[in-house]
Amino acid sequence: MASNKVVNFSDAEFEQSVLQASKPVMVDFWAEWCQPCKMLAPTIDELAGEYEDRVLMGKLNVDDNPSTATQYGIRGIPTLLFFKDGKVVQQMVGVKSKAEIKKVIEEDLLASSQFA
Repeated sequence: MASNKVVNFSDAEFEQSVLQASKPVMVDFWAEWCQPCKMLAPTIDELAGEYEDRVLMGKLNVDDNPSTATQYGIRGIPTLLFFKDGKVVQQMVGVKSKAEIKKVIEEDLLASSQFA
């Protein structure tokens, strides 16, 4: 479901891969059975290609990794969490357009950042 530019995160390495990442991170919380998640997947893949060097894009399957989903209060999927310096700076729930997601990436993750 993820392109080779989209990383699959798990509970085991979430802290190291996301919270300690050297660049901003977008995490797509999803599940195999979730149709809206499948609708959003191609958009995530496209964005991963566009922001490859500046933002780490990944997915976390909430069924396989319930601890992280619970820790961040994920109640509905798909949910996108945007991390900068190990902290959540923005959250989006539901299927969003590529333009809406790009706006958050540009304004919340890359603005006033060394990655811009």
